[in-house]
Amino acid sequence: MQSSQNSIQKVREQTDSVMLFCSLGKDSLVLLDLIYPHFNKIVCVFMYFVRGLEHVERWVDWAKAKYPKIEFVQVPHWNLTYILRSGMYCVANPKTRLLKLRNVVDAMRLKYGIHYCFLGMKKADGMNRNLMLKGYASNNYENDGLVYPLAEWTQKNILAYMKQHKLPQPVRYGKKASNGIGFNIDCFLWLRENYPQDLLKIYKVFPLSKRILWEYDQKNKDESIARA
Repeated sequence: MQSSQNSIQKVREQTDSVMLFCSLGKDSLVLLDLIYPHFNKIVCVFMYFVRGLEHVERWVDWAKAKYPKIEFVQVPHWNLTYILRSGMYCVANPKTRLLKLRNVVDAMRLKYGIHYCFLGMKKADGMNRNLMLKGYASNNYENDGLVYPLAEWTQKNILAYMKQHKLPQPVRYGKKASNGIGFNIDCFLWLRENYPQDLLKIYKVFPLSKRILWEYDQKNKDESIARA
């Protein structure tokens, strides 16, 4: 889309070094592919809930092999602060300082000395995203160094680009639009079936999350008994 090229070109006129917040999902992989030819240095920032999951590391290795100029850095997800403070599936730590995405962006800017940061958010992601991104339209979807080249893309556009440029489909834990790692049954079932070793790593950090699959199995067992 022309709006994407305008956003990227505007940043390229200012610098040859940028950051990309890369979740390794469809949107961020498409955005990485879009911006890669235009910049000499791209720092990809992946925010994790549990570090060192094998199925995630395989995608990190794939990205570094396909795009050798990138630097890939992994940092704790800002949402972890809310999980740790509230004690969701772990022992609560009320002293945990709550963070937002902007705090992570500012920390990465300070560490790497890079101002411009690309994010793969789209208007089609929901009403709040739509309202936010509409406010940046007159400035080529850029706001204080935060750049959103995919703002006008739809999921159909994303899938068409991936097919045209032969990008592989990332991990899909379930059928929902939001498809990252999280404390939900779709994700835990996928991990148990495909990467049980990663599930054990999650249990080590969040031991009480074992309850997710236990409750699921117990419910299915009770329903089977009732049908018998």
